[in-house]
Amino acid sequence: MGRYLIRRLIQAIPVLLGATFLIYLLTFAMPGADPIQLLAGEKKADPLVAAMLREKYHLDDPFLLQYWNYITGVFQGDFGETLSGRKVLDMITEAFPYTMNLAIVAFVIEAIVGVVAGIMAALRRGKFIDQLVLISTLLVISIPVFVTGFVLQLTLGVKLKNEWGIDFFSPSFNEADGFRAYLLPAFVLASTSLAYVARLTRTSLMETMRADYVRTATAKGLPRRRVVVNHGLRNAMIPIVTFLGADLGGLMGGAVITERIFNIHGVGGLLAKSVYLKEGAVVVGGVTLLVLVYLIANLIVDLLYAVLDPRIRYA
Repeated sequence: MGRYLIRRLIQAIPVLLGATFLIYLLTFAMPGADPIQLLAGEKKADPLVAAMLREKYHLDDPFLLQYWNYITGVFQGDFGETLSGRKVLDMITEAFPYTMNLAIVAFVIEAIVGVVAGIMAALRRGKFIDQLVLISTLLVISIPVFVTGFVLQLTLGVKLKNEWGIDFFSPSFNEADGFRAYLLPAFVLASTSLAYVARLTRTSLMETMRADYVRTATAKGLPRRRVVVNHGLRNAMIPIVTFLGADLGGLMGGAVITERIFNIHGVGGLLAKSVYLKEGAVVVGGVTLLVLVYLIANLIVDLLYAVLDPRIRYA
């Protein structure tokens, strides 16, 4: 296990380098991506000020040298700074807790509701509950997240309060509400993934329940609950865990839309604002953080395989 973990960490390095190099290239090396001129807007940048800024931030260096300075700084915990002199890491540190809390609540909703719905549909194949899960998940998948967000914001956040007097959901994020403030945006964020998890659980469990070892366990007279949980669900969970692990990073990346809808000052909102204000250093730093989250989540998923299936061993 130790050698496998070390090998995976080494394999993660070229992935991190490739992803960060690509976003750095698109942000700083493409035509029209001059950060000094972007800062000046439609006006022409003052030559003296531009020269001072280029020297301070090493923008006159060759592109590969600029990237090398950036990536070596990342490994030292330095994500650079904006042209206004503010540390990118400080900005991300302020925004990251909001996005992390939102992603965790969305992940729990997605995992619990999706897996339970998939199990119920698989065990009652062709019945009403199965048809209900299939139709409802198809409906959720077909509606864009921003539409779901605005509709739920209006119905649960505004109309529920005005017409029924129920002030449980807020149409806009309010940190004073604590955990309750994350429920509605987390459900919106998790809605599409929840539908996929339900469908994946249904398919995987139905396939597993038709396996020979499950039929053997049933023939031995084991209780159905034990057969489903110990023999069927445990093996069916492997593709589900794979999807959930990869989706944790996707939830943080997808929070860009949800955070803008509910006015949450997280990493997603920070990235959207930075793109609008043309702050390339913040965009690159935020994407680098999301890449690190993806790599860590995938590593945890691979380690969980051995827990779910004792036949899997890592050399």
